Amino acid sequence: MSAAFSSTSAIEPESDILAYAPPIVLPPEQAAAALAPKLLAHAPHSDHEGGFPVQEFSWLREAGLLQAPLESVNTGLAAPAQTLKLLQTLKHIGRGNLAVGRVYEGHVNALQLLQRFGQPEQISGWVANVRAGHLFGVWNTEAQDGVKLEPLPNGRYRLQGSKTFASGAGHVTRPLLTAALPDGGWQMLILPANTQQPALDSSFWRPLGMRASASFRVDFSGLEISEADLLGQPGDYYRQPWFSGGAIRFAAVQMGGAEAVFDETRRFLQALGRTDDPYQRQRLGEMTLLIESGALWLRGAADHASRPGAESAAEATVAYANMVRTAIEDICLRVLQLAERSVGARGLLQPEPFERLHRDLTHYLRQPAPDAAQADAGRFALIHTAPAYQLWNA
Repeated sequence: MSAAFSSTSAIEPESDILAYAPPIVLPPEQAAAALAPKLLAHAPHSDHEGGFPVQEFSWLREAGLLQAPLESVNTGLAAPAQTLKLLQTLKHIGRGNLAVGRVYEGHVNALQLLQRFGQPEQISGWVANVRAGHLFGVWNTEAQDGVKLEPLPNGRYRLQGSKTFASGAGHVTRPLLTAALPDGGWQMLILPANTQQPALDSSFWRPLGMRASASFRVDFSGLEISEADLLGQPGDYYRQPWFSGGAIRFAAVQMGGAEAVFDETRRFLQALGRTDDPYQRQRLGEMTLLIESGALWLRGAADHASRPGAESAAEATVAYANMVRTAIEDICLRVLQLAERSVGARGLLQPEPFERLHRDLTHYLRQPAPDAAQADAGRFALIHTAPAYQLWNA
């Protein structure tokens, strides 16, 4: 094992995790909207290498947001019909703190996957974990020493290898991993990381932004799991439209970051008395258009993802999701540029939040294969002959 790894972990023991499910008082999107200003104000406290928004996730637990994606609660954000509420919830959390939004989006992703592919008894156990306060996540990215799953004679499995960009490392207690089987299959599993603690390499994470997401390299070598920890069948993780279609979730968090930039730009200009400047008005007018465009893209994404044919017409669902993530990336980049011009060098000085917001959003926008995502939407359009108004209605 590399000397850079530490066997210590910030993962809490079972007894330290909340032992009750807090009542959900507000609908999730309203709870997230109410939390956003509090998240924004507290963000500087965890904005350092190795930091993590511990306090913020205690607030999410208390607001019932960790259990909000469960189908067994009345909110049921994981259900297709609730996609718009899910995206709005993610956007509000991203508006407060993009690092919190990134980790929460992984929690939502894991809960959607386990409810889709888990067996009833497995789902029951993992739901109990959520209600007890456990934080879930999805750790799929890896380098050459990727995770492998070795079957043992006693029906258990041994893990070997590492994941990179494991957001929430040391705090996510139920990470969903993908691992290679000896026959080449790609198997999901959910690791009870508070008892089977992996080794964390925080030196991997020296980022431009998103420092508080704790996206470390994590080594699982030597850990063992049971068959009950395996989720679904080999290959399920990459099944479409869910794998690529999930891009609308991180796009919603990114859009929340753009809204935070807009809000802070307007506040800054109002405080300086620059509201009568014609050029500032022009910039804010363009930013307003961009922000509303992003909101409409998310509404379109929700409508498309929740339509009756979303699963059967997976190709269209994926292409539309790729179009959404491309459009929102462009919106966010333009909002950042306009904000820079509006606030100038003075606005980029601490304690103004622009410096952190700019770093976090710029870094978070670097999602994999942006050009391929846009090209996929073009490929879909080129192989069909339906007129534009019908192209995405399949």
